[in-house]
This record gives sequence, C-alpha cells and structure tokens, in this order.
Amino acid sequence: MILLDYGRIFIRRAWIIVLLAVIAAGGAYYLAKQQQPIYRSTQTVLIQPARSDNGLTLASKELLNNYSLYLNSTYRAIDVIDRLQLDMTPRALTNAVTIVPDTLTLSVKISVDLPDGEMANRVAKAWGELLVQFRNAENQKVQRSDQVTAQLQDDPQYELNRPRPTINAAAGAVLGVILGAIIIFVLEFLESSVIRRREDLERTLDMRVLASIPENN
Repeated sequence: MILLDYGRIFIRRAWIIVLLAVIAAGGAYYLAKQQQPIYRSTQTVLIQPARSDNGLTLASKELLNNYSLYLNSTYRAIDVIDRLQLDMTPRALTNAVTIVPDTLTLSVKISVDLPDGEMANRVAKAWGELLVQFRNAENQKVQRSDQVTAQLQDDPQYELNRPRPTINAAAGAVLGVILGAIIIFVLEFLESSVIRRREDLERTLDMRVLASIPENN
C-alpha cells in the first residue's frame, strides 16, 4: 500500500478520528472539572553550616535525610495540628505532606497538598518552622563553629496541583486520535478483501485493469 492509499484512507475516514478526539477531550475535561481541586504549597528550608569547610558541609548533607525522617512523622503532624487548630487526624495530615531533601542546594522541601490553598500555605510554613526550632535546640548543645542553622527561604505560595482540565483535555484528544487511527486500520484490514474500486482490484490481483464496463443508468 503506497502513501497515496494511506492518504485516501485517512481522508475517507477522518470523521472517526475527529469524533473520537472530540469525545475523549470533552470527557477528560468534564471529569477533571468534577474533581475536587487540590492545591500544593511548598516551603523550602535552607540548611546553613557555620563553617564553609568540606567536613561540616558533607556532614550537613548526610544529616538532610535525618531531617526528613524527623519531619515525616505523626509527632510533627500533631504539633502542626495543635499549633494551627486543624480538624484533621495526624495520619491524614502526614499523607498530605511530602518531605524531599535536596543535597545540591542543602535544603529540605516540604510540600503540602490540600483542598484549601491558604491552609496549605500555613501548614507548609508551620512544618518548616518545626525544623528551624529543632536545629536551634540542637545548636545549643555544640560550639558556635560547629552549628548548623535552618531558616525558611521565603513564605510558601500555593498553586493548583490537580486537576488540570486543559492538560487532561489535550491528553484525551491525543488518545482519541491514536484510538481513531487504530480503528481505521482495523476497518481497512477487515475490508481489504472487499473490492469497490479499480485500485482495489489492481492491488488484489497485482494486475493493471485496462478497461471497465460502465454501469447502466
């Protein structure tokens, strides 16, 4: 089958691709709009060694995982719930929080996903403040030259995390196009033995048709 044949197939059955793309995009957009919006707020806590020597910097990097374990705890969730007077269980709150250490920037990122964006900001900031307080308490036990401080980089700002109706609709349209193309090729395969045109006969018999009898009107 030459490219011209493929072109004719797609032109003749293009409505299938268009229809499926519209249905899939519309369905994905509708389903996305029915979902509850979830907002994400991220608080970055910077870890700063008192000295810039490699030994203390490497030790600080190794401690990042310990800081993550310290924060990723129902005990910290209880502290945040008490501080902000939240109507949530500790387990539900910890499930909404993601702690990610970043050894490249010597920081800990605390992401909070909640239906209320302003509340997500407050929780993320309160969670970060727990690490700051922890480091301040630990610094009281060591000499000033060995201290490692933690401080908030900035106030967190929430943004819509999910759903993304436009992105979902675009993905649905692409899926519809792919599905439509598959259906077209399946239909053509099933009808490949059906002869309707001169080109079909030539392709089936591998012979050139020299003449044809016109239909009687």
